[in-house]
Amino acid sequence: MPWRRRRNRVSALEGGREEEAPPEAAAVPSALLTSPQQTEAAAERILLRGIFEIGRDSCDVVLSERALRWRPIQPERPAGDSQYDLLCKEEFIELKDIFSVKLKRRWSVKQQRSGTLLGITLFICLKKEQNKLKNSTLDLINLSEDHCDIWFRQFKKILAGFPNRPKSLKILLNPQSHKKEATQVYYQKVEPLLKLAGIKTDVTVMEYEGHALSLLKECELQGFDGVVCVGGDGSASEVAHALLLRAQKNAGMETDRILIPVRAQLPLGLIPAGSTNVLAHSLHGVPHVITATLHIIMGHVELVDVCTFSTAGKLLRFGFSAMFGFGGRTLALAEKYRWMSPNQRRDFAVVKALAKLKAEDCEISFLPFNSSDDVQERRAQGSPKSDCNDQWQMIQGQFLNVSIMAIPCLCSVAPRGLAPNTRLNNGSMALIIARNTSRPEFIKHLKRYASVKNQFNFPFVETYTVEEVKVHPRNNTGVYDPEEEEDETASENCFPWNVDGDLMEVASEVHIRLHPRLISLYGGSMEEINDSKVTSNCF
Repeated sequence: MPWRRRRNRVSALEGGREEEAPPEAAAVPSALLTSPQQTEAAAERILLRGIFEIGRDSCDVVLSERALRWRPIQPERPAGDSQYDLLCKEEFIELKDIFSVKLKRRWSVKQQRSGTLLGITLFICLKKEQNKLKNSTLDLINLSEDHCDIWFRQFKKILAGFPNRPKSLKILLNPQSHKKEATQVYYQKVEPLLKLAGIKTDVTVMEYEGHALSLLKECELQGFDGVVCVGGDGSASEVAHALLLRAQKNAGMETDRILIPVRAQLPLGLIPAGSTNVLAHSLHGVPHVITATLHIIMGHVELVDVCTFSTAGKLLRFGFSAMFGFGGRTLALAEKYRWMSPNQRRDFAVVKALAKLKAEDCEISFLPFNSSDDVQERRAQGSPKSDCNDQWQMIQGQFLNVSIMAIPCLCSVAPRGLAPNTRLNNGSMALIIARNTSRPEFIKHLKRYASVKNQFNFPFVETYTVEEVKVHPRNNTGVYDPEEEEDETASENCFPWNVDGDLMEVASEVHIRLHPRLISLYGGSMEEINDSKVTSNCF
């Protein structure tokens, strides 16, 4: 029987001890030593070596400290045979790309307890195009129970050695996000992958606005490795705000007045299930549910800058981005039409806000970003920023829109981002100001966001890289009269702000401070993901 012959070859190769490779296993053919990566691989300690069927080939498989490598076993041929060299090309996967391992069995009706062992299945995280991740499998076929058990236990030991990978997660699910698809997204796409990775979950359905804030204020989080939000930008921002508030409370700080906040204690995962998904899109480079889930499973963590929004010295909230003027009024209009579908109310609000386009008369003060080493070192040590008056700059006039963004703010309508020159953790914010101009010119500016052209190449648009911003309306000309017909954008004596997709109404000056690397988000570095190597034709 073919399988019996294969088992005999396994035992002959391993010499009866599968834990240790034979002496000749340490020798790597010189043909493989053609790159620094392969030279480094040659120096790795080999953990196991054996024969498995991969695809349709019997392969010599070597498990080292960093990678799993295999090469098809071919009959001996004359040296220099190019066809032989091509068939025997080595393939490999890095162990850091494996997130689960299972024994592969064939089940039948007559077998009640356990099916026939076929081998081992590895579940792997692979990178696709455009920053997307996907899960794939690699089957190592061998019918020997003892042989597979040794390899299975070794893989389990390796997976347990990745300290950043979560084992238990608190899930916050907003069933009202977008088209009420968040529940379906979680249970059909996210939960199966989390279970496959052996991650325990505790799910709470958010029932009202502010539910996450009240829950995380008192919830016991000691047994969790992270918090995951399934929803849109508003839900994700609320959870981030709640985690940061809890961190300040645990540190014994006064939450009304925070100059130097402490970092959130647990990382936050973002599963995009909203209408725009700006936060998840900016973090992962794509609003893709499987990609976001795999980042969480693999424990990819990115430290991200966060802003504090305050008025009259009192903290309003933590956030990542804000828009005042046109952006705030558009959101205020959209909130009045929640009965519409997300896309309909967004388009309707944009059209209506453009029809009633009106500039805000205000004063904007900002502290330019200082990238000098001594300033950055003081900031890293938690020293407050200098309040010297000569460092602040001030502009005033009529402004159609003011954007303050600590993240790129990628979304479907702005594939390059609303602030394309900003990064997740470069210690600065983008201040983008659109001064008063004609409606056609302002519309041209908005349309540029959807293209690859420079959306800021207009005489009325100004951009700054800043650390702090103060937006002070100089009078109430920007506030609609509550008795005015069809007034739908703001409460009396309040100005609407769009903070991460949430409406915030403030009557006076708003002070925005940037706090570098204040929260950990499951997302990982794009450079680290791009460097991930998977060279196999079996997937």
